[in-house]
Amino acid sequence: MSGPGFSQDLRHRQTQSLVLAPQLRQSLKILQVAALDLRSVIQEELQANPALEELPMEGVSLDKEKDDTAKAALDGADASAPADSDTSESREEMDFSKEFQILNKLDEDWRDHMANAGGAQPFTSEDAEKRQHFFDSLVSETSLQEHLMQQAELADLSPAVVEAMRYLVGSLDDRGFLTQSPADVALQTGIALESVQEAVQLLKTFDPAGIGAQSLEECLLLQLAAKGRRDTMAARIVRDHFDLLSRRRIPEIARKLGAHADDVQVAIEEIGTLDPAPGRRFAEDNNRIVVPDVTVEKDGDKWTISLNSDYIPRLRISNTYRELIAKGTLSKEERDYLRERIRSGKFLINSIEQRQQTIERITREIIKVQEPFFENGVSQLKPLTMTQIAEVVGVHETTVSRAIANKFIKTPHGVFDMKFFFTPGYQADSGAAVSNKSVKEMIHEIITIEDRSKPSSDQEIVAKLQEKGINIARRTVAKYREELGLLPSNLRRDYT
Repeated sequence: MSGPGFSQDLRHRQTQSLVLAPQLRQSLKILQVAALDLRSVIQEELQANPALEELPMEGVSLDKEKDDTAKAALDGADASAPADSDTSESREEMDFSKEFQILNKLDEDWRDHMANAGGAQPFTSEDAEKRQHFFDSLVSETSLQEHLMQQAELADLSPAVVEAMRYLVGSLDDRGFLTQSPADVALQTGIALESVQEAVQLLKTFDPAGIGAQSLEECLLLQLAAKGRRDTMAARIVRDHFDLLSRRRIPEIARKLGAHADDVQVAIEEIGTLDPAPGRRFAEDNNRIVVPDVTVEKDGDKWTISLNSDYIPRLRISNTYRELIAKGTLSKEERDYLRERIRSGKFLINSIEQRQQTIERITREIIKVQEPFFENGVSQLKPLTMTQIAEVVGVHETTVSRAIANKFIKTPHGVFDMKFFFTPGYQADSGAAVSNKSVKEMIHEIITIEDRSKPSSDQEIVAKLQEKGINIARRTVAKYREELGLLPSNLRRDYT
């Protein structure tokens, strides 16, 4: 008796998961894209959904009363449309409260969804859907992030590794390189270091080869390994003599390898065929203009936030289709189709509203923590993690990661990627917290003003930072110097 009941319940939950998955993907995409790209995403839905209408563009208001009105309109009938009052049946058909209750718990639903997907069953209906979605996506252009997450969906990963993978993919720079160490990612997200490390290693096996590398050397070695050229002279040159390679010291490389200069030249030519930035092949337009999603300005003693809504169409549910359902003259098939289109349209409207509200709330919290930066610049940047913001805003840290992805803030000191404001840091001797970006700024300043005939070694830079109350290791200074694109002291020396 209990067996059949359990099976029915299991089938019910699987069906619900299949219905939610495409909606969740759409909502996550809306949250993640920049304002400049959001219009094209919405236009696609407008063309596919006859129940949606576009209204004249207006600015986004952060006034609480207007926000409450907008939210109320989304939770029930559209504010621009007349209420349905013909029959109790039509009111019931237009009631989407259950769906919006689910939307309000988007992160929880997504984690449950991923946990179910990681179950012990070898090949479920959901797996088949993911596989089909992957093959369907191959015929159209996708972003680097979408391309990588499609590969991740085909792997048998634990929820923690999936969460780490999503963060890593969103953190890649335009070359496709990881800009943070696994330890820094674990510190910022609260994900177990082992799960982050597993995600990093898996990411490095994805297409395109070289993706997820943490340096140009590693990127080239990953590409050689993918071609089965791991043990060649080209790989040895990259692995052991990259500094000489960057200066094209062919005779010196040949001497160290005990090889003929012509063979070294051939190996270097092979290295020249590799892609130093595999992520850029997915860029739609390398010369695209950066449009700030948020503008932060000083108004008297307060900082004001303005969301960029110039590229976001205002939507509502079409009165025509609502009235068709209310009249009760449609067949069941027609009515079900329109109800689904209206439900999809309301989901889209709600997702856009949630996106704007989430970005605005995150920006407010960034200002609270980073106010010294907004007042004085990069040197005053404080350590900040996504977990800190997530706890205050009341969302999961992965939502913060998605919300700041591809977003830019216009500040009095220029336009910055929102990720710029999230950085680990150090405790100075004075007790003040100092971000690693501020430390990089100090290193850059030390090298800029140094005597080029006697440039500072990494150890000497460590000593100069200690004088400022910043205690970090020499290898950390070397890493930050490389990230700044600054050469080691022996290559900075001016012998003239």
